[in-house]
Amino acid sequence: MKRYDVIVIGGGPAGIFAAGFAALEGAKVLLLEKKRRCGSKLLITGKGRCNVTHDEDDARRFSEVFGRNGKALLTALYAFGVAETIRFFEQRGLPLRVERGGRVFPEKGKASDVQKVLDSFIKESGVELMTSCTVQNLRCEGEGITCVEASAGEFSADQFIVATGGLSYPETGCSGDGYRWAEQTGHALISPEPALVPVFLSETWTRELSDFNLKNVHISAWQGGQKVAERFGEAFFTHGGIGGPIILDMSAQIRDALKRGAVELVLDLKPAVAGELFDKRLQREMATYSNNPFRKSLANLLPKDMIPLFLRLSEIDPEKKCHSITKVERTKLLSLFKGLKMTVSGVEGFKKAIITSGGVSTKEIDMRSMSSKKISNLYFAGEIIDLDGPTGGFNLQVCWSTGYLAGVSAAAR
Repeated sequence: MKRYDVIVIGGGPAGIFAAGFAALEGAKVLLLEKKRRCGSKLLITGKGRCNVTHDEDDARRFSEVFGRNGKALLTALYAFGVAETIRFFEQRGLPLRVERGGRVFPEKGKASDVQKVLDSFIKESGVELMTSCTVQNLRCEGEGITCVEASAGEFSADQFIVATGGLSYPETGCSGDGYRWAEQTGHALISPEPALVPVFLSETWTRELSDFNLKNVHISAWQGGQKVAERFGEAFFTHGGIGGPIILDMSAQIRDALKRGAVELVLDLKPAVAGELFDKRLQREMATYSNNPFRKSLANLLPKDMIPLFLRLSEIDPEKKCHSITKVERTKLLSLFKGLKMTVSGVEGFKKAIITSGGVSTKEIDMRSMSSKKISNLYFAGEIIDLDGPTGGFNLQVCWSTGYLAGVSAAAR
């Protein structure tokens, strides 16, 4: 049985960082990946562009977006934060740039260029990589792990790092193996659920506007007269509902609310203008197009693709002259601009989830080193940990930071 100092299971961002930095510390490292190549999921992030991180260099503010578990991430962020991540890629020939909303992307490249950097990092650091190798079991004796049982044989080590990801995008190899091993070794598991997912709506008209971008809009989620969540930014309609950054960021709250009852979304297409002021704008448009049919009055107020929908939902005769539009009709039209209501029928599952919510509890991990509090020579890194944040590069930074910390900590033992 071949022996190593550190064995890393999972060749995603966290696993690659854990293996690479452990090797740079002088450890003999084996990285095991079940797919034919590492980083399958990374290649589809950010619509193929890869949102590497988020341009928030204050560790405390960065951690706050992760809610109740955010503080647990601080040591990893201080050890390897946003600045270190940017430096890592740029020093290896991949310039990055900050785009709208603080999202950091490759300046001219795409996700495949990020992956090339990581592939080179594995080779340069001296990591032994074994792909198409499925780990079936972690063999334990006493309070520690002795070896991994895999499709390619058995391998032993002094330290083991599990970075197998969650359950999102299962076609990339995320099958929840790490959760099973965590439970088998006595760790508490926060029930995994799909996170950052599109939302299904009961309304069928969304398919008419499939992939139509909504920019600078406000969307709020309501249940029983109480606001569940709200966001400002970008969204888009899909064949079955609505997606985009602000919907993804609210999806976990919407999902949880659905367990209690019906949820409604309210879309404000003109959030920068108060309802009363926008009503005056409508009146001016009606006056301008006074002798023209109603259908022509919307040209300056809506994108061309949305006009047929508003004509139908307003229930105003498209050929009715604008000077004949009543106050009641105008009020209904105003409500479409400032409060278009949509009924949530569900949320997407793991197949379309960007990340997984839940996982190994941070209470059972020494977050100063990423080591298990249950098993003496076991570490966790990346999405398998109960840490999930909003879109914008936050979750990938968790992989870089926890992967780095797990790697250097394991190598130092």
